[in-house]
Amino acid sequence: SMTTKKINFNAGPAKIPEAVMEKAAREFLVYGNSGISILEMSHRSADFTAIIKETEKLMREEMSIPNEFEVLFMQGGGTGQFAAIPLNIARGKTVADYAVTGTWSDKAAKEAEKYIDIHKVFTPTKPYTSIPSYSSWERKSDAAYLYYCANETVHGIEFQTPPESHPEVPLVADISSNFLSRPFDFINHGIVFGGTQKNLGAAGLTVALVRKDLIGHEDRHCPSILSYKEMHANNSVYNTPSVYGIYITKLVLEWIRDGGGVDKLFATNQEKSRLMYDIIDSSAGFFSCPVEKAHRSHMNVPFRIGGGDEALEATFLKGATERGMVGLKGHRAVGGIRASIYNAVTLDETRALVDYMNEFEAANRK
Repeated sequence: SMTTKKINFNAGPAKIPEAVMEKAAREFLVYGNSGISILEMSHRSADFTAIIKETEKLMREEMSIPNEFEVLFMQGGGTGQFAAIPLNIARGKTVADYAVTGTWSDKAAKEAEKYIDIHKVFTPTKPYTSIPSYSSWERKSDAAYLYYCANETVHGIEFQTPPESHPEVPLVADISSNFLSRPFDFINHGIVFGGTQKNLGAAGLTVALVRKDLIGHEDRHCPSILSYKEMHANNSVYNTPSVYGIYITKLVLEWIRDGGGVDKLFATNQEKSRLMYDIIDSSAGFFSCPVEKAHRSHMNVPFRIGGGDEALEATFLKGATERGMVGLKGHRAVGGIRASIYNAVTLDETRALVDYMNEFEAANRK
């Protein structure tokens, strides 16, 4: 029953809006007049063709995607795109620029290195806590593209504005964990992509927004399943796509539209993250977030308790579980606590966490 539903702060797969889950449940056994479930439906059927077209239309409308971009529904997660990007858009160039600001951009650079020479525009420094100022970046004018991760899920580092761009070097943005959480500026971008399991629905679907002029240049070794040309030519049904994932993303996009769109979401997300950072910053070091304030994420809030007291953090997580809150354990690479407050996490759910943090501090401050 809904009374046992927990507050879900998981980093991904993450919370899906209740209204979406309820609608999916109602339509699960029989979709429309089809007499069958979407899970059983041919991806080449009229019913599914209508679903995928509507999903693209909603995606374009809610994200204000410029006409020069194609919307491709792919598989392999964001991780698949780490290889797809150099395989599709090197265009004869031998080097690509990478801004490594955390775990995911680091993984992307390591994968791309199999296919193209990688040039890091600054020397990454661990622990990852900030983004060096754009003026300090050393860019290559002949780079195939400049890659960055718009929101580092593990470290809670977010680009508040896209990197300064050179029109001849397209920007490539991984927006897996802040997809449609804020308005996106497409200027000078070539590829904008992300998995859907954080802000847009279920795991198994990857959305790649690819500028038309970058399609059709793939390396001859590029697998068809990763080829933007093949995916585009076949309307994202080159092979069986993530049928149910596309349907769930359609429902999430309808929920975004009906809730007032991305601007409304961004206002709520700013308020949620403000509540979180306010209690952290006003706790005189009892809670601490390592990320520089200018680069703090609205989506993933990592923090330590008692200066990194692991016993105290374990007690905090136990108490959170008792209060029906799940998914708060920090990523194994950094430890501590992480609250992922994606679009579907409500203001009230965020307040419940903040209230608990207040109680915990009062009870445990030495």
